[in-house]
Amino acid sequence: MTHLLNLLAAIALLVWGTHMVRTGVLRVLGANLRKVLAHSVRNRLSAAASGVAVTALLQSSTATALIVASFVGQGLMSLPSALAVMLGADIGTSLMAVLFSRDLSWLSPLFIFFGVVLFIARPATTVGRVGRVLIGLGLMLLALRLVTESAAVLTQSPAVKTLLGSLGSDLLLEITAGALLAILSYSSLAIVLLTATLASGGVVPLDVAMGLVLGANLGSGALAVLTTLGSNVESRQVPLGNLVFKALGLLIAAPLTGLWLHEVAPRIGDAASVVVLAHLAFNAMVGLLFIGLTQIVAGWVSAWLPKAARSTVVGRQRHLDPSALATPSLAISCAVREAMHQADVVETMLVGVLQVIRQNDRALAQELQRMDDQVDELYSDIKYYLTKISREALSEEEGRRWTDIISFTINMEQIGDIVERVLIDVEDKKINPGREFSDAGMAEIAELHQRLIDNLRLGMSVFLNGTLRDAQRLLEEKTRFRDLEREYAANHLARLAVKTPQSMETSSLHLDMISDLKRINSHICSIAYPILDSAGALAPNRLRQPVLDLAGKPAAPE
Repeated sequence: MTHLLNLLAAIALLVWGTHMVRTGVLRVLGANLRKVLAHSVRNRLSAAASGVAVTALLQSSTATALIVASFVGQGLMSLPSALAVMLGADIGTSLMAVLFSRDLSWLSPLFIFFGVVLFIARPATTVGRVGRVLIGLGLMLLALRLVTESAAVLTQSPAVKTLLGSLGSDLLLEITAGALLAILSYSSLAIVLLTATLASGGVVPLDVAMGLVLGANLGSGALAVLTTLGSNVESRQVPLGNLVFKALGLLIAAPLTGLWLHEVAPRIGDAASVVVLAHLAFNAMVGLLFIGLTQIVAGWVSAWLPKAARSTVVGRQRHLDPSALATPSLAISCAVREAMHQADVVETMLVGVLQVIRQNDRALAQELQRMDDQVDELYSDIKYYLTKISREALSEEEGRRWTDIISFTINMEQIGDIVERVLIDVEDKKINPGREFSDAGMAEIAELHQRLIDNLRLGMSVFLNGTLRDAQRLLEEKTRFRDLEREYAANHLARLAVKTPQSMETSSLHLDMISDLKRINSHICSIAYPILDSAGALAPNRLRQPVLDLAGKPAAPE
């Protein structure tokens, strides 16, 4: 029992090491890996080559599938190009299996030692994340050695020998078992390496090992499909297409396993090499056979998972892709796009306010008020999505962007609430009683409203691009808007002094409205603060010197 537990622990350590390497590489190179994939769509061969390179680093074709699926879901990559990337990704993970099947156990203590030193010294930096990758690599190599030792002890047991001798080869059962193991472990690479190690120790016969390897390939495709079930249709198409490739390849390769064992295996000799090279040969065969058929398979998948007809609001494409959470930098981009949509809804509400005021459009007022529920829902969705992003996995710049998104969406949500209250006041105090603003008052409201729209659009540009000059312009607008609000409030009081009838009837609404417009403008201008603060363009405080002390006397200069 002890030896069996040792074997299971070694297997668990192998899976965990693979997970550490994958997440560590994503944290260190996530943005760069996205750029490589995004710029690889010139043709199918370059797309496949980028898939090989990225997956060789990630050691997980499933992780690559999730990244590529997110690109397709956001319209950044076509489906045929994404399928070509996935063909290369499967070859990349096969090459890593060949590399790790070599006896590299002597590197394990070096990787673990230096990895721990780097991780403890600077845990929240790029150096610490590189240390995490080294720890994962060291654990993988250590786990493979422990699997070999535990398996060697187990095979000497008379009971195990009797059990193995009674087992017959059932290819379908072996494929099923390999697929399930790959899904449960979240890594086909770990299962292939484990199978190779067990085959080398004589625990698993070669014919059984071949079935497990084929099943692991099928399981990695099914795993990506299962992982993206909650994503939009475009994101689900890539894993499904890749699963089609694997299934077709399996139908071709399964009858040829006997030929491989009889003709190729004797020339290779080493059982572990036979297994990992069979894994590489399978994915290379699939890549060569189907690289020219990506357009056709993309057509099949598009027919099986058709894009739903979308309206501009209810059926629109959602950018908060759950599969992107595995790549924090990509998830941040998704959140930014959704925040921009929230701002678009707020802009629609704000633009409609003036029409409601001028035309007394009660139906439009009620429609715009209902849009505030959508703004609130978007705020909740974005906030919840961001909380699922690991803050530890974010770089310093990405961490600031995370905070900026939260701040931006809060401001948009509060603006939506203010606009809703303005619309309610307009209905209650203007439309229902049948009152009208004076011509001068209406002109002032229209002027403030137009400035507000311009500032909102400038604020959206500042949030999206982070331009320091635009941030400075936006903050300057806050002072101008405040001065206008004071001027127009004084003008209104002057009209009251001469007893202008329309001004007297709408006085409460008029003053409340220009005050609310100023509050909205303050929320818009606050978008500039993080940009200016990062650039060191904000003063510690905005009080003029000298500041009066508590006794009412000027404070002594420092």
